[in-house]
Formats: sequence, structure tokens, C-alpha cells
Amino acid sequence: QVQLVESGGKLVQTGDSLRVSCAASGLTFSRSTMGWFRQAPGKEREFVAAIGGSGLTIRYADSVKGRFTISRDNAKSTVYLQMSSLKPEDTGLYYCAADRSYGNPRSAAAAYDYWGQGTQVTVSS
Repeated sequence: QVQLVESGGKLVQTGDSLRVSCAASGLTFSRSTMGWFRQAPGKEREFVAAIGGSGLTIRYADSVKGRFTISRDNAKSTVYLQMSSLKPEDTGLYYCAADRSYGNPRSAAAAYDYWGQGTQVTVSS
């Protein structure tokens, strides 16, 4: 049984930094592309970042380029999202997702096979 468990979300202020984590189990982590998505109240879920199994291929949404960094530790089956210069528009429920295909990271939510329950990030102005 695949489980993705996010942690680290909290209330922060504009300009702060925050790292969220996602611990995976029940899948071949090193061969899975991992992605982060977020969903704000009343809005659709949107792609944030994704990283290939080896960690060498990475993709970001334009809205977070230069501010967010995705990384992974295959020995710990964990993926991270380091967020800096946070803005109120970054507020949302941040989901971790796993794509079993071993290829370039994809931004479409439909490409991902497994999802976590999410961790809430709130950025106050």
C-alpha cells in the first residue's frame, strides 16, 4: 500500500522561508517522479514542482521559479520543497504526488498515480 505523508506546513509571514516534506512508502521511490501541487480555497489544484527519480531532472511552475527548490533523498524516500520569499498567493494546501513512470517530470495532475493528504501553508500579509 502506497502512502505519502506530508509535513511541515504552518502559518508564516510574507517573505519568510519554509520547508515541507513528504515521506513515501510502499513504492519504488527511486524510480518514481515526485511532484508538489497546491490548492487554494475556491481554486483548482495547480502544479508547483516535480523531480525525476534520479534528482537530475526538475520542473517548476513559472510562479515559483527562483523562489522554490524541490529536492529528494532516495535513501530516506523523502521529497522536499524549500520555499523562500513566500507571498500570500502561495497560501494553500500543498500535496505531494508520485508518478510511477520513469521519465521527465510532468506538470499534469492526471499523470500522478498517488497523492498525499496535504499540508497547509498559510502566508500572512
